[in-house]
Amino acid sequence: MRFRTESRSDGARAGKVLLLVALMLPAAVLAEASGDAAACSLSDEILESSGARIGEITITARNIFDLDNPEEDKAFFRFFNRLHVRTRDPIIARQLLFEPGTPFDRSLLEESERLLRATDYLYDADITITRCDADTVDVEVETRDVWTLKPGFSVSRSGGESRIGFDLQEDNFLGRGGSIRFLRSIDEERRTTEVGYADRNVGGRWISVATTLADNSDGHVFALNVARPFYALDTRWAAGGRMLDEKSEEPVYSLGDEIGKFSQDINFFELHGGWSRGLVDGWTTRWLAGLVHDDRIFGNVEDSLVPGVIPESRRLIYPFIEYQLIEDKFLRAANLNQIYRTEDVMVGVQARLRLGWLAPVLGADRGGAIFSGSVRRGYGNPEQTLWDITGFAQGRLEEDEIANALVGARVRWYRRQSDRWLLYTALRGEMAENLDLDNPLEIGGDNGLRGYPLRYQRGTARAQFTIEQRYFTDYYLWRLFRVGAAVFFDAGRVWGSNPFGGENLGLLKDIGIGLRLGSTRSSLGKMVHIDLAFPLDGDPTIDEVQFLIQGKRSF
Repeated sequence: MRFRTESRSDGARAGKVLLLVALMLPAAVLAEASGDAAACSLSDEILESSGARIGEITITARNIFDLDNPEEDKAFFRFFNRLHVRTRDPIIARQLLFEPGTPFDRSLLEESERLLRATDYLYDADITITRCDADTVDVEVETRDVWTLKPGFSVSRSGGESRIGFDLQEDNFLGRGGSIRFLRSIDEERRTTEVGYADRNVGGRWISVATTLADNSDGHVFALNVARPFYALDTRWAAGGRMLDEKSEEPVYSLGDEIGKFSQDINFFELHGGWSRGLVDGWTTRWLAGLVHDDRIFGNVEDSLVPGVIPESRRLIYPFIEYQLIEDKFLRAANLNQIYRTEDVMVGVQARLRLGWLAPVLGADRGGAIFSGSVRRGYGNPEQTLWDITGFAQGRLEEDEIANALVGARVRWYRRQSDRWLLYTALRGEMAENLDLDNPLEIGGDNGLRGYPLRYQRGTARAQFTIEQRYFTDYYLWRLFRVGAAVFFDAGRVWGSNPFGGENLGLLKDIGIGLRLGSTRSSLGKMVHIDLAFPLDGDPTIDEVQFLIQGKRSF
């Protein structure tokens, strides 16, 4: 295998190759390369049809700060570059969907970029052609690291509740791509001490491992997930399993105030295997089959709730079959949900349907069927107008009765007004039938109604609307944070009965302004939201101004 790990200039060599190609091929077959015209004058179509193969792969793994940039060639930045363990070249190479000798396919280069950008320890990835002829294509893989050691003390506030925590996490241990974590946090529900480890590509064989062990003030958590997933669109098989052992006490809210708690004891595991024909004519279809054991026992904590509102214990054991459909249709964007950062936008179709059969013969406490599914469709152009539409459904059929059923849809719409201005709207709605009491349909400060307390209203149907004017500045705070701002309006309500009691206050609305800080140097991967939200409705006890500080994955 031919890998290089440093940048180089091939101008003279490329000129000779281009002259040779011009002499050997008719001018009619010379085409402009997509994005790499200076390095390769053959189009992707010509390279693919001629059977060209990947030649030399140059990996250029850049450090956190670019010391060639005078604005970053500072003592502070040089110190952190020296302290940081840069991602090792073999770790980057393992995540590429091609190697020397692989037939050239532009889609493999683009999907490899998406896989690299999806990691927590790389800020961006770019794969370009450095030289080509009708037989060989040399490429360069350029990445940039982020700071992955995250010691910190955090304070956040949303929905009238505060959270504090100490977190020590390394997302790229010794530059090998693994993540280790220690967490100590206190929030409105519990005190938690947690350790964890995760690596999505153990040993370069696309084996994903994630485990969490937590000791909580109200119980414990042990979670383990080991799988060889469908890591790429052309992956032909998958297998794996996951388990969860959890004990906790879950609070119940009415108008944002805790009115009691129920205990839950969860023992869950799933084993599955999958098969696919791979990527065919731009589409991937997948089939999975497996077995789920989901045992949940509930109780009343200190008789704080009336018996009728304690969730019913259940043991669901069922084999299942699942179908997935994915369209290979993605576009690059920036200043959409992030600030001046490459975003991979799905503008095709993604669908999933799972059917299971509850099996008393295997120990289930009931018979029937269980189902879940979703369809997502994206279309448009992120440089103009973009739509993202999702529909979903889930539930159980038990002795001709439906249980824990939820049907809903979500529409997100983006309108690009300029490089810096973007209008965003979102509309979602759900209808429920006979929901399990531990799976409530709620609305409040923790799910988008920013002017109201957490879990403020509960019902059997929900609708919510948001409109947000986003502004992306070019201000680069300390060369560490990209800065944005937003003005927003939220509205939503629930319908139907609330089994825990409490008045239904109808349509709730709020307005607000916010500041966004997008981290460009840390694997935190989150955007800091600092919002002031003003409720326009609700009961007299809620604050007239909600001050929120929280970390989210997007704008």
